[in-house]
Order: sequence, then structure tokens, then C-alpha cells
Amino acid sequence: MAAYYKRRINQKRVRNRLFFLLLLILLLSNLDLLGRALYPFPYRETVTGCAADYGVDPNLLAAVMKAESNFDKNAVSNRGARGLMQIMPDTGRWIAGQMGTRDFDPARLFEPETSIRLSAWYLADLMAEFSGDAVLALAAYNGGRGNVRDWIGEHSLADGKRRIENIPFPETRHYVKKVLFYYKIYSILYR
Repeated sequence: MAAYYKRRINQKRVRNRLFFLLLLILLLSNLDLLGRALYPFPYRETVTGCAADYGVDPNLLAAVMKAESNFDKNAVSNRGARGLMQIMPDTGRWIAGQMGTRDFDPARLFEPETSIRLSAWYLADLMAEFSGDAVLALAAYNGGRGNVRDWIGEHSLADGKRRIENIPFPETRHYVKKVLFYYKIYSILYR
């Protein structure tokens, strides 16, 4: 009787192992599909076009959008940032002015095309200011370019492996890590 139960338990273990092996093979063979389901890229055509117009990596722009609003065009932060890219109304007016648009209505920040275009320009501007350094540009996008300039002046953001850890604002530090994580994923999934 004990041999019978032992054989049944072994058969069950073998079946479970085969099931998990088959499941693993299915997951690995559909990794791109699974990854794209977990990390979608809505507005891809708009992002790609705007990124090309301003010389920004479209995957970085998508990573910012994922971190900022999780692709919710109607998102509003508790501080008043709006739209897909979570741009503050005053910042939106400033960006639009820099781009040559006068009388900008902040309600347009809820329009995907407008939000993405302004953000692509802004991110390109930040990348130019910080010599192409994505960590500093992302920190400025979240924490303000003036703060990043101060942190550089105080040597808080000296080069090195722990540079992100030295960002004084915990929210900004977490934001930069999150965007860079998403950026790696988007760069793999959407080459």
C-alpha cells in the first residue's frame, strides 16, 4: 500500500514538473508578447514622431510617460500636473512660449499630441542643458532644473555609481530609478 502511494506521489511530481516546464517554454517563446502586454506603448506613432523632431530617444519618452501617468491622458497629480506627461500648467505655458506658441491654454495638456510634443521638446532641452546626461535631465524633469543645478554646485551629484542615490529629494531619486528601469524594458521590447 505504501508503494502505491509513493508511486502516485512520484507520478504527480513528474506531471507537475512537465506542466511547469511546458509553461516555462510557452512563456519564453512568447516573452515579447508577454512583455508588450505588461509594458504597452500607446501613442507610439506620436511619441516616435515627436522624439525624432527633437532628437530624444522615443523609448526614454515612453518611459517618462509610463512613470508619469501610466498612459492616462486625463491624469492630474495632487500638485496640478496634467496629462500623459504630467506637465504643470506654468511649465506648459513656458515650453509653448519657447516653441513659439503664444496664448497657450493649459487645458491642451490633456491632449496626447500636445502633451507628448511639449514633453519631447522639454526633455530635449534638459538633455542639452545637462550635456546629454539622462540622470540629470530626468531629475530636472521631476525635481526642477534649478534644484539640479544647485545639487551639481553642491557636488551632491558627482559622477559615480552612487550618483542617483545622492539625489536629495527621495521622490526624485525614486522617479529617476523608475524611469531608467522602464527605459531598459522599453528599449528591449521596442527596439
